[in-house]
Amino acid sequence: MTIGRMEKVEVFTSEGKGRGLKATKEFWAADVIFAERAYSAVVFDSFTQVVCHTCFKRQEKLQRCGQCKFAHYCDRTCQKDAWLNHKHECAAIKKHGKPPSENIRLAARIMWRIEREGTGLTEGCLVSVDDLQNHVDNFGEEEQKDLRVDVDSFLNFWPAQSQQFSMQYISHIFGVINCNAFTLSDQRGLQAVGVGIFPNLCLVNHDCWPNCTVIFNNGKIELRALGKISEGEELTVSYVDFLNVSQERKKQLKKQYYFDCTCEHCEKGIKDDLFLAVKADPKPSQDVVKEVTQFSKETLEKIDKARSEGLYHEVVKLCRECLQKQEPVLADTNIHVLRILSIASEVLSYLQSFHEASDYAKRMVDGYMKLYHPNNAQLGMAVMRAGLTHWHAGLIEAGHGMICKAYAILLVTHGPTHPITKDLEAMRIQSEMELRMFRQNEFMYHKMREATLSNQKMQVMAEPNLETATPTFLKKP
Repeated sequence: MTIGRMEKVEVFTSEGKGRGLKATKEFWAADVIFAERAYSAVVFDSFTQVVCHTCFKRQEKLQRCGQCKFAHYCDRTCQKDAWLNHKHECAAIKKHGKPPSENIRLAARIMWRIEREGTGLTEGCLVSVDDLQNHVDNFGEEEQKDLRVDVDSFLNFWPAQSQQFSMQYISHIFGVINCNAFTLSDQRGLQAVGVGIFPNLCLVNHDCWPNCTVIFNNGKIELRALGKISEGEELTVSYVDFLNVSQERKKQLKKQYYFDCTCEHCEKGIKDDLFLAVKADPKPSQDVVKEVTQFSKETLEKIDKARSEGLYHEVVKLCRECLQKQEPVLADTNIHVLRILSIASEVLSYLQSFHEASDYAKRMVDGYMKLYHPNNAQLGMAVMRAGLTHWHAGLIEAGHGMICKAYAILLVTHGPTHPITKDLEAMRIQSEMELRMFRQNEFMYHKMREATLSNQKMQVMAEPNLETATPTFLKKP
């Protein structure tokens, strides 16, 4: 369901891309082009007991559905709002004996809505679910095998009394989910907790250097302008993180979304020189660069293993060793250096080693600023985390500067009403007040800070995620 009308955009045929959306009026940075509620959405399997199945907010105490014992809600209001979508699911879960996977649950919710409303255009939608791309014909052998497993699981779950669909149509729905699903974040936008289908959003094509971004805010997605967009200009978002060389991005897009990216940044390899940059003086030999690059890749594999086992001190040791080896060879915009810096700063913050973490975070942010679009959401979040790390380290001037920079970016990418932007505004006001105090009397500032921190329980940073960045578009939830 779309919030408001869609007169600001129109569907057109985009050269080499098929259908797309273009602007019918001029937009500026931070403008919301359209907002849309999910056609259907579900909570990820791993969050079903800690995230509300209606609004996708994380809560300490949730009320459980008394019938299926599976769905959880903030309160009676959320439960009541969910009943239309949960009614058939509830009965099916009771009969099946256990809830199926998120993929099956999402497909079933889509089918129940189609059973209820038909396959035509729903209110506010520019395209029907029937007309969305499924790319089933492009599936490889492994994907075809997964599809057959999903279809079989769906048929085992789908009630006999519900409308029966053909195998071809069921495969179409799973294909739509496979290449059009969009991740839903918790209320603060820090963790992906669910997945949904947004038909209008599915019409927005990819560009590695897009003019729009998508954010999940208060139960709906918002398509927001990153800068000036002229009337008649195509609207684009990025399906993948920009932080990679063009060949790797192209490979990822081909594998996940079945198209060859022809955007300007991929065609011209823009910023590839920075992603692969090496030290200039003295310039290392190609053999040395190759050796250090391979060492970095092998270290990342070891780090992933150590992180998955919760061995964070081992992660720090591996990061330090890798950074030491990279130091005389690779530049700070090199993709391999940035990946290690990101992990090191995140894990050291979690371990309360804020001074060392702040050094790595500063280097990471400096590199990101040369690579990302100035209004990139992931850049804003990274700068915010770096600012907090500096604040925890007592580096108030640098910390305040980063918090202000992050706030300016998030005003564009998330908007002033998003919970993370509100949190950041409070941090900005607090750090500004502390900075004034610091400049008036540095000695007294540190004394007061020590006293305040010693009287408060130490705030532990969130446990590091296994993924450094959460994608917005998902190949398969």
